[in-house]
Amino acid sequence: MEKTPYKIDGHGHLVPYPHEIPTFMKEKEVFWVDDSMQFMHQGKWRRPVTHGSFFLEQKLEWLEESNIQHEVILNLSQLYCNGFERSLARDVIRFQNDFNASTQASHPSKFTCGFVIQPLYIDDALKEIDRCVNQLGLSLVCMPTHYLNSDGEWITTADPALSPIYEYINELGLALQIHPYDGEKIIGLKNELWRFHLIWMCAQTADHFHFFSSHNFPEKYPNIRTCYAHGNQFGQMNVGRRKQGYYGRPDLFDGTVAPEKNIQSRNVFFDTLVHDVYSFRLLVDRQTSTQVIAGIDDPYPLGEMASAEGSYPGKVIDDAFALGFINEEEYQSIWHENVLDWLAGESQMEIKSRLKIN
Repeated sequence: MEKTPYKIDGHGHLVPYPHEIPTFMKEKEVFWVDDSMQFMHQGKWRRPVTHGSFFLEQKLEWLEESNIQHEVILNLSQLYCNGFERSLARDVIRFQNDFNASTQASHPSKFTCGFVIQPLYIDDALKEIDRCVNQLGLSLVCMPTHYLNSDGEWITTADPALSPIYEYINELGLALQIHPYDGEKIIGLKNELWRFHLIWMCAQTADHFHFFSSHNFPEKYPNIRTCYAHGNQFGQMNVGRRKQGYYGRPDLFDGTVAPEKNIQSRNVFFDTLVHDVYSFRLLVDRQTSTQVIAGIDDPYPLGEMASAEGSYPGKVIDDAFALGFINEEEYQSIWHENVLDWLAGESQMEIKSRLKIN
């Protein structure tokens, strides 16, 4: 390869240090990290901190070691606030967004950070979008694939009922990131063999894309640049089945558009975290390489981390290049230009200045 690209990881996460988490978060069992920084907690759930780069200083070291110059920090999935009462959701979301904003402000050349909203409370969501954009200087909205509505039903966030949120995001021309979580609360199955992360997260993302494209959101909201976590891996495989259903039972799809209409939409992106070079090839073949961005999902062990033998940040992109599935120009763009296209569209002067890119 002739040159090493300026690498931007479009999918990373950061956990606050224990002392940065407000007392109420632990008292209400929302989320906290023990003082030893060995475990993160939520209610009776806990998971080990499997890598030092869950935290800021170690994250900066990991980025340098990994030769990644910039990273997009998404919200923590545990803080989507699904099922939270309104005032608690407002407080938790404000904390998460203030934390991310302070991270970006302290390290502007290293991090672009997203902010989260809870779709159940539309008025609060609109106010939080305004606050995060106009006061905190953030421009990336993070939403879960599904949320718990006021009737106690789990529905996709690609629902027309949320049109005020999408209309405002479109008006502001923001980037949007869609990420799955809460599968064990949605699916009535026993939580074993990590099924909700290995299988159902992928299914949740495909479900969201099914509604997002069927309701023609890419065309309805042309100024929103949406990126799907984990490459929407199952959704790439499922296009043929969706077409068969759409044309075979048109009575079930009144008012929607055909599945193929929004394939290769120029305002819909997919990250590279599919763990398999042949899935990656399908993603590129189906959506074109211009819609694919580098995504590591660090520091989680299901990200491209050294937690699994042979795994390392960017492995699937390297494998695709080695096998000739992408060329050098596409390789460079996936790590760099495509990520900027998602984050900033045609207005890249500010972000390039912040990242110190000529």
